[in-house]
Amino acid sequence: MTVNSQSDPRDAYGTADQRAPVIGAREIVISADAETVWDVLAGIDRWPAWNPDVKWVSIEGDVVEGTQFRWKSGSGTLTSTLRRVERPYLIAWTGRIFGIDAVHVWRFEPHDGGTLVRTEESFDGFVARLLRRPLRKTLDRALESGLRHLKVEAERWARD
Repeated sequence: MTVNSQSDPRDAYGTADQRAPVIGAREIVISADAETVWDVLAGIDRWPAWNPDVKWVSIEGDVVEGTQFRWKSGSGTLTSTLRRVERPYLIAWTGRIFGIDAVHVWRFEPHDGGTLVRTEESFDGFVARLLRRPLRKTLDRALESGLRHLKVEAERWARD
């Protein structure tokens, strides 16, 4: 995918694709500083240890733009590419699974001694257009679950 910030709806991956047929967004406040929350999420190889929705992850290289990682979530195996990495404020990746092009963006900002975490994801492609409603429900559940697990782990790190 070529990104042109003047015409691309993903704002050079600063946001999910707002024109995609399936889009979801959620937020949560975590009682940990942004660096801690960042460290938990950016530790991609450790996701299976704290997020039961992720069965395994393989990443080769550092958490920098262009790095690819493979992972299994639910019934699918995804290959994702880190597109924006701005420690400790933003991390975004794209991926493709079952004919669906996904864009996932995480934003972190200080909030009353903790961190406000906003996540959004979009699905595009024929399958996303065909299965719009069920995929929206699946995406909403996945975003909520991911935020809950991230909150528990980041707050555990903050206590330790």
